[in-house]
Amino acid sequence: MRIILITGISGSGKSVALNALEDAGYYCVDNLPAGFLPELAAFLSRDGQTRLAVAIDARSGASIADLPAVIRELRTQHQVSVLFLTASTTALIQRFSETRRRHPLSGNASNDPGLGADSLADAIERERDLLAGLAELGHQIDTSNLRANVLRAWVKKFVEHEHSGLLLMFESFGFKRGLPLDADLVFDVRSLPNPYYDHRLRPLTGLDRPVIEFLEAEPDVLDMIDDISSFLHKWLPRFRDDNRSYLTVAIGCTGGQHRSVYISETLGKRFAGEAQVLVRHREIAPPDDLRKTA
Repeated sequence: MRIILITGISGSGKSVALNALEDAGYYCVDNLPAGFLPELAAFLSRDGQTRLAVAIDARSGASIADLPAVIRELRTQHQVSVLFLTASTTALIQRFSETRRRHPLSGNASNDPGLGADSLADAIERERDLLAGLAELGHQIDTSNLRANVLRAWVKKFVEHEHSGLLLMFESFGFKRGLPLDADLVFDVRSLPNPYYDHRLRPLTGLDRPVIEFLEAEPDVLDMIDDISSFLHKWLPRFRDDNRSYLTVAIGCTGGQHRSVYISETLGKRFAGEAQVLVRHREIAPPDDLRKTA
């Protein structure tokens, strides 16, 4: 059975992700106590189900600590992927304020009285500490600056991509909207010539031929790509030796429209023969923008 486990910080978009998987044909369960997951998987497998998506998070209380062991057990019999959603504290506070929902660890909302917190910010930080170990078990997505339709597209493309070994993700972003929290490595390309200052190129992106030709004519751009490639070629074997399943390389320019997009695309093509590669663009992504590099 293919099992997608969705976890992460409350308010980061787990409901959006679960709904996307339900639309993709997964049998979905929300807020399942961690200890029941093996029993549920066994029951649904006997019933002929082949795809299961489950959301497990801080609402499970103290049982969340058992989740790593549960995942290890499940992986002996099923194909299990973990998707960890996170967001900045500022973004989360804004979302809870807009929806007027209570955080599961705030006040007496928690199932465990010992986990209560005095304020929303305290509850968010307490939850980060509680779930810190889970973030390393799978692929992280920072939803701080993502629209819901983009998150749905990213989730669907992620789970459609069957893989073994290391999945290498190149993500372009704009520094003016903040660093992506899901990045393992960040490269700053703001020092490179900027197509933004050419009024003909400003409305385009790094996916468009005129911008590509502009950047390909700049030696510094090509040198930057070569240097990032050399770094990754040297250290990818170490990440593989560390049994990493996912590595997200974030490439940032000022607005996330031109330079970072072009460089992410170029790096994706360069490494397609050495690793399983996905390329995504945080600032320009339409619903179908996340795609596998051929």
